[in-house]
Amino acid sequence: MHKKKGGKMDISLFIVTLILLFFGLIMIALTGAVISKTRFGEEYHLFRRHFLFGVIPGLLIMFFAINVHYQFWKRSALFLFGLAVGLLMIVLIPQLWGTEVKGARSWIDLGWAFFQPIEFAKLALIIYLAAWMEGREKQLASFQEGFLPFSIFVGIMAVLIIAQPDIGSLGVITLIALIMYFLAGAPMKYIFLLIASGVSVLLALISTSSYRRERFLSFLNGGADVQGSGYQINQALIAVGSGGILGLGLGQSRQKFNYLPEPIGDSIYAIVGEELGFVGAVALILLFLFFAMRGYRIAKQAPDRFASLVAAGITTWIILQAFINIMAILGLIPLTGVTLPLVSYGSTSLLFTLFGVGILLNISCYSKLK
Repeated sequence: MHKKKGGKMDISLFIVTLILLFFGLIMIALTGAVISKTRFGEEYHLFRRHFLFGVIPGLLIMFFAINVHYQFWKRSALFLFGLAVGLLMIVLIPQLWGTEVKGARSWIDLGWAFFQPIEFAKLALIIYLAAWMEGREKQLASFQEGFLPFSIFVGIMAVLIIAQPDIGSLGVITLIALIMYFLAGAPMKYIFLLIASGVSVLLALISTSSYRRERFLSFLNGGADVQGSGYQINQALIAVGSGGILGLGLGQSRQKFNYLPEPIGDSIYAIVGEELGFVGAVALILLFLFFAMRGYRIAKQAPDRFASLVAAGITTWIILQAFINIMAILGLIPLTGVTLPLVSYGSTSLLFTLFGVGILLNISCYSKLK
């Protein structure tokens, strides 16, 4: 650990993180009570698990990261990347700890909890790419020294994620990498080539899976098959629409009574719209936009290239995932299954999101932002 040299962290970013976190806790406590009672016979079972395995360790690791100099993660970048790849491989081996949940082999069963390596992989890839791209502005313009190595790094993780499969997380992690590559100064011809390659892979994945094909066609057909592949988005839109301007009131959701799938997971924004209405839904978006403003400002005024890229990567990760989730619930893009950062239920996601925020706050201690 390195002692700070008199710098203060970005209090505004810290406060908005806590607001989002505790707002999520309230929503999980009130919305998750129905699921907990139905599945486990006790109203606060899911809330308690989220608090014990997500919130408490997440806050501890966030404060730990705040007090660790960001350069430590640069020195650990290769190890973190290797560990992430190893964990992504382990989930594919059921003889070890890999466990299949809802058709995807994305989890490691620890006995007392499930661990999702892809959440760690997002942060590990951000740190590794930032360390690799620092000082390589000229090499990034080269096919052999820039484009090819970058494609291999991202491709390794992409293949392992496709094998699970977790297409929502695949989209998030590749978009984060692409944006970081662009911010580092990569030529636009390589950016367009990567976009074209990504679209081709996505179309291939959709065409080779009947489940993904049905969900995509349901999206294109405006929510057709409302009792099948279009059920979740149809119920989400009903929830958002019934909220009106001011909502039904906190805790008064109707859709949480086993109508809307994943009401505390990737559908939680629909419950926010139902209970708090247009005003509450927009307020939540504004909180994420404020987070983005502070995060990118930290990146812009970071003390060095590595810190700038890490800050931009972490901010992009959280904001990109938030808006993918929100747009999917509003029917603007197909459902992806990704959660709403800091708000949705999910211990692993929350743990590593707060880890990333802690690193971002540490960088703010050394930035010119005051």
